[in-house]
Amino acid sequence: MTAGSALLLLDLAGTAVFALNGALTAIRKARLDIVGVLALGMVTAVGGGIIRDVIIDSLPPATFRDWRYLVVAAAGALIAFAWGRKLDRLALPIEVLDAVGLSLFAITGATKALDAGLGSLQAVILGAVTAVGGGTLRDVLIGRVPTVLSSGLYAIPALVGALITVVSVEIGLHGWVPASVAGLACFAIRLIGIRFDLNAPTPPGSSRE
Repeated sequence: MTAGSALLLLDLAGTAVFALNGALTAIRKARLDIVGVLALGMVTAVGGGIIRDVIIDSLPPATFRDWRYLVVAAAGALIAFAWGRKLDRLALPIEVLDAVGLSLFAITGATKALDAGLGSLQAVILGAVTAVGGGTLRDVLIGRVPTVLSSGLYAIPALVGALITVVSVEIGLHGWVPASVAGLACFAIRLIGIRFDLNAPTPPGSSRE
């Protein structure tokens, strides 16, 4: 498998996971109809990638150049619509899948930023933006504070995963091993945050609602 094929596979896997999660959010939090569920699932799945591609001037975005992105996103959203009630019993597995998607997008976002010629710091930031962008758009559309701003161990794992990816490339390490290390680091930190309900520090005297 070539590096390009591996990157595409990771991108599509993240797209499917985020579409499922976004559609379930539409069902649970906003009680939308099939159009709303499909739209929210697809926005969650491809929003971060579109933001990334616009920033690196890769136009039109990959979502609109490769039909597989839209098909995978739509399929994930429709699965959630059809079996949403049954999937409600799988809250923790869905959170785990979301952590997987976060990890995959952090890696692909940082890698594509480097391929586009961006500097190391910019690539780390763009990796995180790719990972959290779709979820942020989703939350804005349903009128709630974005998860990235209210859950401290959401953006931080994405930044860590993107950072490890960038550092690996800069020191000449390529392939599945460094990508796996970056993904596992992001995934583990996110799961720790979920398991122990951890958040980033807040200003003195403030409290989370």
